[in-house]
Amino acid sequence: MKLIDTHAHLFLDVFEKDFDQVIARAKENNVYKIFMPNIDHLSVEKLLNASQKYPDMLFPLMGLHPGSVDDNFMSYLQIIEYHLRNKKFWGIGEIGLDFYHSDKYKQQQIKAFEYQLELASELNLPVVIHTRNSFDTVLAVVKNFSSKNLSGIFHCFTGSVQQAEQIFELNNFYLGIGGILTFKNSNLSETVQHLPLSRLVLETDSPFLTPVPYRGKRNESSYIIFIARKLAQIKNLPLEQVAQITTENATNLFFNS
Repeated sequence: MKLIDTHAHLFLDVFEKDFDQVIARAKENNVYKIFMPNIDHLSVEKLLNASQKYPDMLFPLMGLHPGSVDDNFMSYLQIIEYHLRNKKFWGIGEIGLDFYHSDKYKQQQIKAFEYQLELASELNLPVVIHTRNSFDTVLAVVKNFSSKNLSGIFHCFTGSVQQAEQIFELNNFYLGIGGILTFKNSNLSETVQHLPLSRLVLETDSPFLTPVPYRGKRNESSYIIFIARKLAQIKNLPLEQVAQITTENATNLFFNS
């Protein structure tokens, strides 16, 4: 059995002291590939250093997170674009829109999102999309690029069946299913019952959103096994089948796009 974590920030300082052990535990739990989306211009060096330690297992993505967008976003994007054009990355992310805390930089976020979608189209790279309190706007922006043949993941999906179906109409997009699936107070389990496994990928979003039974502690890629088990339980399928299909989905997205 092989598992892929399509979203982990293992380059953050919280992993600095036991980074090698985190990777070892991931391997012990059948996680053989981990995709690491960037956060902003300040995290690039840490991202690259981490991925270079395990180049056959850790795959970097480059992007500007919407939470890092401010009045200087264009200068940040120039740094992001420079790296995308001069180094090997497996996708563009984490990008998108986040209006949870404030919509102060709403227009700047939209411009940054559009800019990076254009880059993704030009460079033929999949995107990892962050949506928080912004689904309708994100969907509208992505639809404006429908002729660009984009592909990617709607990261940390917690929406409705109707929202999932709107994403599926985009054809080349998957839903990232993470630790929230294991939360008792989440409606995601009910939603996932109605979603095809062929359009789902697994993610941890480490160090955030730790699944049960470790909720409240630091998340890590080895814990993706708990998300896979919960998904298998909901779908009433063998764990091995869930692992195989979600791994094939991630492989097709990042390596065969």
